[in-house]
Amino acid sequence: MGKRTTRRQFLGAGGALAAGLASGALRPRGAAASPAAAAPVPGAAASSDRRRRAADRVKQAQGIRVEAARKQGERRLPPLETNGDESRYPDRIASFSKTLPHDALGQVDVKAFDALAAALDSGIVAKLEAVPRGGDLRMANPWAGLAYGLEGAESCQIPLAPPPAFASAEQAGEACELYWQAVTRDVPFAEYEGNALVQQACEDLSRLSAFAGPKRDGRVTAGTVFRGPTPGDLAGPYVSQFLWKELPYGAIRVVQQVRTATPGLEHMTTFEDWLAVQNGASTPARHASAYRYIHSARDMTSYVHLDFTYQAFLSACLILFGMQGTTDARRPYKGAPYDAGNPYRASKNQSGFVTLGVGHALDLVARVANDALRACWYQKWMVHRRLRPEELGGRVHNHRTGAARYALHAELLDSPVLELVHKAHGSYLLPQAYPEGSPTHPSYPAGHAAIAGACATVLKAFFEESFPIDDPVSITSDGLKLVPYTGRELTVGGELNKLAANISLGRDAAGIHWRSDGIEGLKLGEAVALSVLGEIRACVHEDFGGFNLTTFDGTTVKV
Repeated sequence: MGKRTTRRQFLGAGGALAAGLASGALRPRGAAASPAAAAPVPGAAASSDRRRRAADRVKQAQGIRVEAARKQGERRLPPLETNGDESRYPDRIASFSKTLPHDALGQVDVKAFDALAAALDSGIVAKLEAVPRGGDLRMANPWAGLAYGLEGAESCQIPLAPPPAFASAEQAGEACELYWQAVTRDVPFAEYEGNALVQQACEDLSRLSAFAGPKRDGRVTAGTVFRGPTPGDLAGPYVSQFLWKELPYGAIRVVQQVRTATPGLEHMTTFEDWLAVQNGASTPARHASAYRYIHSARDMTSYVHLDFTYQAFLSACLILFGMQGTTDARRPYKGAPYDAGNPYRASKNQSGFVTLGVGHALDLVARVANDALRACWYQKWMVHRRLRPEELGGRVHNHRTGAARYALHAELLDSPVLELVHKAHGSYLLPQAYPEGSPTHPSYPAGHAAIAGACATVLKAFFEESFPIDDPVSITSDGLKLVPYTGRELTVGGELNKLAANISLGRDAAGIHWRSDGIEGLKLGEAVALSVLGEIRACVHEDFGGFNLTTFDGTTVKV
């Protein structure tokens, strides 16, 4: 390697370059030196005016940035309250501890956990490197939440309600739902109505005192079970149109079939395997099956296992811009209309691209994803450190087998789903769709959900939410072919909400997240996106009054 240039040398070189430009010593090759009394250069006055205007723009840009930072700095700091579990249980049985050393019951070495908490609170990198490990796996990016962003609200400024406590009825309801999702992973969504296992799940979830999933007439039904609560989520098929329709990836035709996992194959169902994973042991490769359209929870878990951060919403953005014409010459070039507030929706002479058009939307969908993750990681590591469902499954197993006693809610311990799991696997552990179980970062909120909330919000801001989905589709019972959908009308806004729920709650179906991780994660991502969108109006030259959209709770807002 060559010798590195120091900062002083770099600045010195820059000064020499500036001096050379000023003196005329640096000229284009072959150019002659100009006499002192050179003739006026044509266009010099116009060039001078352009430089003056450019200098004014630089000052205006600085002012916009300073004003945006000032407004974000004036946001009230939320209380950052936890559910109290970390201090309530000195043995840390209700906190995330994966990759740390554990005893024979799967309870974390308290000294190791406290070293982790102290290192995170200190912000000192060396202290985190000194935290004891239980195996080969490493913690996932604990410092990410402390990174600064240059747009939108700061990570710690987004409010987030505490998650349900370990011994609460809410936690019991979420745990029961996950066990039922595990035993119904291979039931096609289209067969929920007549399936006996799904019916048992609906009856059990309906009896719970604090189950937060959607209901009809006060009861969980085959049409509401395992779905999200957002507007449009209960309309039509379980799967969003944006996960089924052909994807126009430029000139490439992408059929959205996923390589799904082998039906019936569950992981971490023996205590030995479970304990090894908690200690951070590496896991074998996953078995794969055939390609097909998403038609069951197993398929959905496969999608959200291998997707990149904003993948589903990049796909939705391309579909919405109507690029079908690049892959099928028989179809007209058509897409969803812009939101009514977009100046290019009604313009006769102009179309949006770099600003308020396709280039802008594609950029924002990608950009807010990482902004949302940064806020999510702050909450995960610096505030809540909520245990993963697989960790609670270990507590359930030990309690039911008499190996230990924990403050688990009776509604969970009395659920008939536990005996179904025990009969199938010989344990009360929560069966996992992935051999490695959850990622090696705390559970609350869900990263997939934060991304989904942010990206869906951007797309709802760009497009008319009430516009009907073009040529909606369903799939055949085997998941191999698309067929026309003929049910109630599906809208852009409703299917974007459904997509956000599919991506968020699809992680629940894998056994690695709680319902509240997903629902509150959506809200967190939405708030991040709104804070970013709110700064755009001051940055564009168009006559733009702001974005209109409907939030996940059904409120219409203008940003």
